[in-house]
Amino acid sequence: MDLDSIECVSSSDGFGEDDIHLHHTLHPYSHSHHHPELSASKPRNGNNNSAVNAPTAIAIAPSTSVHELLECPVCTNSMYPPIHQCHNGHTLCSTCKTRVHNRCPTCRQELGDIRCLALEKVAESLELPCKYFSLGCPEIFPYYGKLKHEALCNFRPYSCPYAGSECSAVGDISFLVAHLRDDHKVDMHTGCTFNHRYVKSNPKEVENATWMLTVFHCFGQYFCLHFEAFQLGMAPVYMAFLRFMGDENEARTYSYSLEVGGYGRKLIWEGTPRSIRDSHRKVRDSHDGLIIQRNMALFFSGGDRKELKLRVTGRIWKEQNPDAGACIPNLCS
Repeated sequence: MDLDSIECVSSSDGFGEDDIHLHHTLHPYSHSHHHPELSASKPRNGNNNSAVNAPTAIAIAPSTSVHELLECPVCTNSMYPPIHQCHNGHTLCSTCKTRVHNRCPTCRQELGDIRCLALEKVAESLELPCKYFSLGCPEIFPYYGKLKHEALCNFRPYSCPYAGSECSAVGDISFLVAHLRDDHKVDMHTGCTFNHRYVKSNPKEVENATWMLTVFHCFGQYFCLHFEAFQLGMAPVYMAFLRFMGDENEARTYSYSLEVGGYGRKLIWEGTPRSIRDSHRKVRDSHDGLIIQRNMALFFSGGDRKELKLRVTGRIWKEQNPDAGACIPNLCS
């Protein structure tokens, strides 16, 4: 699909309904936003005095020599069982053992199948801070439980929600908002209601492609409105859905509605925005949004049915008591 041939007319709070012509192209972004691991820590109880009895766990700073012993010399990640070693005692992780073709990266000797059981036992006695400590996570975990937590840590960086290209950028919400605006040239709007018109000169040319991403700022939060065309089985469809720029638990405190129609017909969708923790493809493939079949879309467009002209309106509201399941809209001004 030729993205340059798509005309999007948008209006939201504070904007009139005069046509604003916007032409969107892909803007690939290849930079990543990295966050270094914590370099110092302290025991969970804050007591630095040594106990008379042997401790069951040792809280240790990642910058110490013991942590360096547990660092793979190839990938520099922390090593987890099985930890391999060569005949000279050099260690590396099991993932990198296959990458170096069974040769020690330090002395070039053949590795064989020697396990470094002593180092694995040392690791069992350690407690380390989450690697996202610098982003606000205060947790400290046993060495072997650290990875499981970090995979789901609420303080871990977010991936770029832009769906039009494989973007590797990661960071916090404020970083991603600036990244979407400056690098992907995404439209930014303030307000919790919107009124968009999507125009395509040849709607029969439907391919898997993103047409538009718009970011809305309301209730002090950011939301991503997606609209695109793709093949659902053998049938081309159009889909609109909303994602929340934050975690899933907070996303559940908001609701949104989408409406499209014309010539006496109307389709309405109401739902909860998905967190950008869920990938764009995951949300799309779950069909969690407003789906419009092409024949119905052309009917809404009217005329000779040779041009797509869809007007999608909607609003976002915050649930007053989401735990109770109440759906009382609390619209922003």
